[in-house]
Amino acid sequence: MALGLMLILEGLMPMIAPSQWRSLFEKLLKLEEGQIRFFGMFMVLSGLVMFWLVS
Repeated sequence: MALGLMLILEGLMPMIAPSQWRSLFEKLLKLEEGQIRFFGMFMVLSGLVMFWLVS
């Protein structure tokens, strides 16, 4: 169920605004490795906090 919800949320942006999504994706590709790792760490920690709050 969580995977399905994630796919729905991930698919909304390319479906609603494909040109803005492409622009954002191109900007993400220009980030340094450290910035990408920090973003990934932030997302994981945010998910863990949300999971902890709900449970």
